[in-house]
Amino acid sequence: MGRNDALRAARLRRGWRTVEQGAAELTRHGQQLLDDRHFMVSPRTWRRWEGARPGWPAEETAIVIHDALGRWPEDLGFTTPPGWIRPEHHEEAEVNRRAFVAVTAAALVAGPTTPQHVDPALIDYFQQQLEGHYRADMFLGPHDLIGTVAAQYQLIDKLVRSAKGETRRGLLRVGAAYAALVGWLYQDAGDMDGAAFWRGVTQEIAMRSRDPHLIGYSLVNQAQVRTDLGDGYAVIDLCEAALDDASRLVPKVRIMAMQQQAHGASLTGDRSAVDQLIDQADGLISRVDDDLPWGNACRRTPGYLEVQRATCYGRLGLGPEAVSLWSQVLEAVPETARRDRGVYLARHATAAAAAREPDQALEIARTAATIAVETRSARMRGESAALELAMQPWQDAPVGRDLAEVLAPVSEGS
Repeated sequence: MGRNDALRAARLRRGWRTVEQGAAELTRHGQQLLDDRHFMVSPRTWRRWEGARPGWPAEETAIVIHDALGRWPEDLGFTTPPGWIRPEHHEEAEVNRRAFVAVTAAALVAGPTTPQHVDPALIDYFQQQLEGHYRADMFLGPHDLIGTVAAQYQLIDKLVRSAKGETRRGLLRVGAAYAALVGWLYQDAGDMDGAAFWRGVTQEIAMRSRDPHLIGYSLVNQAQVRTDLGDGYAVIDLCEAALDDASRLVPKVRIMAMQQQAHGASLTGDRSAVDQLIDQADGLISRVDDDLPWGNACRRTPGYLEVQRATCYGRLGLGPEAVSLWSQVLEAVPETARRDRGVYLARHATAAAAAREPDQALEIARTAATIAVETRSARMRGESAALELAMQPWQDAPVGRDLAEVLAPVSEGS
């Protein structure tokens, strides 16, 4: 009780078995890093850091802690002061801001463009390209695709301004799908501001297309963001809105809304609603027969609905049930679906920890961590953080120290 377990765990991962050793090693590291023989951290200071009120170190000490332990103080249980910005983030924030402005500018082209002839065949072209982007996302992850997909959205938007009649409506429909994919890529990269912006673009274009299926799809997209933000009631509201006139929707959109609503139910602790919604969605799977180019995860993903159920069970703390489901699901997931497989493995490991099977969790985590480093997915880092939390009861045991070593490259890549 009353300990800063995050810093203590980091100390033990370095092999610094006592507070005194931690203080001495950090002092030595700081003197070398700063070229300052007067730099010192006393055992008394370190003992306070591992207590209930660790406070905040001086900025040069924060830099030494990061260099020695691989994490900044706010990730190690310290009390972050108002206005603190990591030194590395002064530069990163500017880079990220420029990247965001450049990509979102694709959705904000002002004024009319020079009129041009728009061939209806371009609709099929963009739809085929979209399917290729979906496949590439499975292999590459978000960072390498955001710029490419956003640039194609910009071209579609330009063509919409000249197109007429059915060609214009067709381009609006495919444009909404491209905006939704950019929103998803931002979400997977951990940029929730960018995700929310592009989800809003998706909804606007869907409304302009007057396509009820796309409007429902756009609402589910908004609900996905709310799921990642942990706002279960907002998820439920958005999905219920999507299902208000379910008879107008193709089965695929209804399935998407029901499974996403199940995630909302899991966030509010309602297991019965989770099972009811996923069972209802399962009854519609055999009826999915549309030719819409977007939202086809229920077709592409083996065990799609059981993936959702297992995720919800994990969120509800149902460790043994989730472990059983993940074992079944992962048997059917191909190696080519690398990033999704990595996410599922991390969730499987967390469920194993919740079921008090730490050795199983560690073995599963080894593969998941490798994929997390390769794909640079923020979802994967989030799943790794959840696994670390679930494994806290064993953090001082050999299995806990091994897990910290396995996950260290994931944290360093964040």
